[in-house]
Amino acid sequence: MRKNIKIINKLGIHARPAALLVKVANAHDCEVFFEKDGMKVSGKSVLDVMMLAAPKGAEVIVETDGEDEENCMREINNLFEKGFDED
Repeated sequence: MRKNIKIINKLGIHARPAALLVKVANAHDCEVFFEKDGMKVSGKSVLDVMMLAAPKGAEVIVETDGEDEENCMREINNLFEKGFDED
């Protein structure tokens, strides 16, 4: 599964949102990747996700592949839609 998601929280992807994304990714039996501006990183590594340096308004491509990909994508999308409960 692939989905473009716009970052809406004020501070973008910093340590806390990255940790939440990785927690969700690691809870599911599937591969997870995030991509921004041609840089594709593992969604199961906090450092990799933070390397995207994705600010508010940026678009990130989320990719899930595996047995539990639909549930994982839904939970990741919910985190982005809720602005990681920061605003």
